[in-house]
Amino acid sequence: MPESDQVTAGLSSADAAARLARDGPNRLPPPKRRPAWRRLGHQLTHFFALMLWCAAGLALLARLPELAVAITVVVVLNALFAFAQESRAARTAERLGELLPMRVRVQRDGRRVEVDAAEVVTGDVLLLEPGDRIPADGALLAAAGFKVDTSLLSGESEPASLDPGDRVLAGTFVVEGEGRALVDATGARTRLAAIAALTAADAPTPSPLARELRGVVRTISTIALGVGGAFFALSLSLGNPPGEGFVFAIGVTVALVPEALLPTITLALAWGAEQMAHRQVLVRNLEAVETLGATTFICTDKTGTLTINEMTVVEAWTPLGSATVSTPGYDPDAAAIVPDPAARPALEALAAAAERCSVGHAVLVEGRWRAHGDPMEAAIDVFARRLGLRTAAGRVHGAGVVRFPFDPRRRRTSAVVDGRVYVKGAPDSVLPLCRDGGGAEPALARLTGRGLRVLAVAARAVTGPVPASAEEAERDLELLGLLAMQDPPRPDARNALATCRRAGIKLAMVTGDHPVTAAAIATEVGLRTPSAPVLTGGELPSDDRELAALLDRDGVVVARVSPEQKLRIARALRGAGHVVAMTGDGVNDGPALHEADIGIAMGRAGTDVAREAADLVLLDDHVASIVQGIEQGRATFFNIRRFLTYHLTDNVAELTPFLVWALSGGRFPLALGVLQILALDIGTDTLSAVALGAEPPGPKTLDRPPVSGRLLDRTVARRAFGLLGPTVAAATMAAFTGSLLAAGWRPGGPAPDSTLLAAASGAAFLAVVLGQSANAFACRSATRTPWHLSWRGNRLLPWAVAAELALSLALVLVPAVARQLGQAAPSLTGWALAVLAAPAVLLVDATAKRRDRRRQATATPGARRAS
Repeated sequence: MPESDQVTAGLSSADAAARLARDGPNRLPPPKRRPAWRRLGHQLTHFFALMLWCAAGLALLARLPELAVAITVVVVLNALFAFAQESRAARTAERLGELLPMRVRVQRDGRRVEVDAAEVVTGDVLLLEPGDRIPADGALLAAAGFKVDTSLLSGESEPASLDPGDRVLAGTFVVEGEGRALVDATGARTRLAAIAALTAADAPTPSPLARELRGVVRTISTIALGVGGAFFALSLSLGNPPGEGFVFAIGVTVALVPEALLPTITLALAWGAEQMAHRQVLVRNLEAVETLGATTFICTDKTGTLTINEMTVVEAWTPLGSATVSTPGYDPDAAAIVPDPAARPALEALAAAAERCSVGHAVLVEGRWRAHGDPMEAAIDVFARRLGLRTAAGRVHGAGVVRFPFDPRRRRTSAVVDGRVYVKGAPDSVLPLCRDGGGAEPALARLTGRGLRVLAVAARAVTGPVPASAEEAERDLELLGLLAMQDPPRPDARNALATCRRAGIKLAMVTGDHPVTAAAIATEVGLRTPSAPVLTGGELPSDDRELAALLDRDGVVVARVSPEQKLRIARALRGAGHVVAMTGDGVNDGPALHEADIGIAMGRAGTDVAREAADLVLLDDHVASIVQGIEQGRATFFNIRRFLTYHLTDNVAELTPFLVWALSGGRFPLALGVLQILALDIGTDTLSAVALGAEPPGPKTLDRPPVSGRLLDRTVARRAFGLLGPTVAAATMAAFTGSLLAAGWRPGGPAPDSTLLAAASGAAFLAVVLGQSANAFACRSATRTPWHLSWRGNRLLPWAVAAELALSLALVLVPAVARQLGQAAPSLTGWALAVLAAPAVLLVDATAKRRDRRRQATATPGARRAS
């Protein structure tokens, strides 16, 4: 069969079956997801977990099986919890394959048939109508007034008009006209699949939190191994057998490892994720909670992110008056338009005329109003309904009804209905056909100057036969007015962006839309600064360093960018040292969402590709949710510093008895044993540390630059190692030593008997617990004392401390448990000295904070800002 005849008749069923067997079904490749066993394995083998596995192995070597089992349980439970949390988020996110339609119409065996989209093959002839989602790539064979919504692939908010020979792409929508297209690419060979492949091209880089935790683990491991080695050498110098010294050194090393830090961090991130969920932000990756707080640069898409992605008539002008629409969207019942009575007839005539030469309209789908067909025509339909007109956009058919679809040459569309010609289109294509412009030029200049899309609408009576061509119909017109439209900004966009800027975050718009439209929206929402440039993708330098230098400023607008260019922008800004957040909703945003430090997708209007690539999904599509997420992310970072200070303070107190024992050459009794330290780390300390991880954001969290620097910074180190840690350590040794002295033991004398030593050790244990209970409240703030903070700010902490105290009493007072730990109930002296640990910590903390405030008050303004 000649090729032209084959195209006309379509493929034969046999040929289609052969091509399907050769090329495979027309399906997008499934997204590459790590299998469950690998995701669980990652939770068991990341850097922190490996340190704890090593600690468990060393505990076995030291003949401390209880300690090894406890550490193993901590690692496994933490891994299972993190795995379950992220798996739940992954199930909530929707899947990629829904981008393609289920059934499509093709020409086969010379007739029109409907087949599964998966059965479309190269060589098929697609029969396309308004509302169809195109299932494969191809070339148009025939088209009449054919418009396609390509926003999901290109970011362009205005439908593209296509002619025979133009390409159609899988995943785009037909909004107007009919067409026939010859398929030349299916499945993995489509443009849609190529963009999706970019999303999974590279493995994600470690998050800022992961990099910081590696640093903390290295520091702690180095200290623990160094101290353990020093104790081994000291033990040998005291004449102890090497085997005994090795076991003791391992015990000291394991004791210095904060076993509870890993689950505390996981629970803090999970708490942050839960708080974000209450604010309609789905966290798909736990570390993203903290990463959002560290964000220094936000690259935001326009369509569907800063705007509602619902075209709206925002102003209508007629020679007799105008009307402004304040309620955006496709809901015709949202707000009625009440114009000036003198202008109402002209406005109704304008709306009715525009509606009669439109095909698109608004429809209610699953409780939500959506555009059926061209979004601009749906906006006209909504405008007419809000004026109180009964509409039948594009649904008027019958004798005497003739339509002349839009084409790029005329740049207008028209219809003959009930003896009248109605025309709408670009003003410069309609106004010259009108008898009188009616003073439209000033209004047109004003509306286009605001970056609005403007349509001119005109009409005339038909006095003779029905016009047979557009040229015959579209002449000698009367101008009825102008309709100005835009995809309106989200109501919360301006305030959200202003808050981001106040928080020290740079902003840029990166969109596939037209630069004029992009600049207008960016200006309206306050994103673009007066001096910031408006660039296009074609103007971007090829060198990534030059690209970063060009974009590393606030308020830049970059339009007409491809998915590959968006990805380069994210990569270049990250290379310049920024923590980059990228927002988007379209397929074209997927690669950049994946490349950014944190990708943020829209939940309602977003595509499956965008949601799959993102770390966070805004379930309500509100940009303000990003601000709330940044606030929670910063709070999480500060909370990690809080309980890191808390844990390290405990480590200082736990290490001190070993130092005293070593410095005395083994003549001073050991105040705490390894199992007691394990009980402190995993048992009592964990509850308060987890509660500190739930500290809510402070009122000025967003009034400072993005969180940066090391988790284990100078403030944490000073408070843990130089202030709070030594205080708890001193109180612990005082309770232990005082208990021994009160019972008659003297330094240098015979070793105390086991009963006395167990009671004194119990006092030391309680001193650590009570000191840490006070420390938990002190760690709520690095600048304010506990009694200057609201008790209602963190409702979990008092309960956690109460539970911690109850558990510690059980560990000391229940004889069977106490014997296993090597301790007993303390004497009255021991109780009194242990209780003093709490006020001692609070007193030292308050004194240091008062001193810091005085120092800042006398510092120069520059030094005060630096501090």
